Amino acid sequence: MKRMISACSAFAAVSALLIVTVFGQGAPKHRINRGIELLAAGQPIYYTGSHEGTEGSFEQGVKDAQTWADYISYDMEHAPFDVKGLALYMQGLVKGGPTKSGHKTPAVIVNVPVNGTDEASVRANAWMFQQVLATGVHGVLLCHADTPGAVRAFIEAVRFPAYGGRRGVHGNSTAARIWGITADEYGEKADAWPINPNGELLLGLKLEDKYALENADANSKVPGVAFAEWGPGDMAFSLGVKNPPGGQMPQAMQAARSRVLAATKANKIFFLNSVNADNVVDMIKEGVMIGAANQRAAEVGRQFTKRTMPW
Repeated sequence: MKRMISACSAFAAVSALLIVTVFGQGAPKHRINRGIELLAAGQPIYYTGSHEGTEGSFEQGVKDAQTWADYISYDMEHAPFDVKGLALYMQGLVKGGPTKSGHKTPAVIVNVPVNGTDEASVRANAWMFQQVLATGVHGVLLCHADTPGAVRAFIEAVRFPAYGGRRGVHGNSTAARIWGITADEYGEKADAWPINPNGELLLGLKLEDKYALENADANSKVPGVAFAEWGPGDMAFSLGVKNPPGGQMPQAMQAARSRVLAATKANKIFFLNSVNADNVVDMIKEGVMIGAANQRAAEVGRQFTKRTMPW
């Protein structure tokens, strides 16, 4: 045991909120959200994007049910806000399941086209979160999460009144069918993790511009947030710099990334970053717990953390 902890000490230091930080302990008990299940066991997770042009496809959902990834990032920020298409995709995941790990579907986290510029903007567009969640997805990202007020409004919009939120109840039955539970059970489980240890929703922030960067620490402190990313594409535009292809990242971008990473560590939430097969081990040691990856990068990372597959 001591040898295993020592081998993973760098990783454990950046995962202080986790109950367990030792790898290779066998399969944990199934939850609905595989991503949460793995994070709670001290394991980094890896995701793939939805397929542009086929997101709203039942057939693509059937195919993606057997994905190599730990969760699927479903884009509605720049792709059409097509809730019916998302619902069909989720139904396809159910049809194509269960997953190799025995879950009813892969976890799905959606980028919703609501910019967190301020509290009023988020509250005015909260209906989007409710409609997306009613399809049975397992998490939501707030784009351009600029201010603490906007983040608090986001968390309230996603949580039910029993947990201090404002989400309505009438989407429970459709979401519950995707999760394979009753509507009453869904009302208990569809809450933010880890603030609610029994919650099955992963809520994240895109701290992807200079305004969000200025408030990175305050935004990351808001209860209910599980993870954050720094969005290098939009961050570069906001800071007025360019990322040279294959070259060293500009100093302003390095500083931005470091600031967001430091905020996630200080507030004990997870940090999301792109990884590849060559850098995934170093990224994990640095504190990356959620990786935008391809299958090879995920395999290297899983081997390093001694994950027992199909976990």
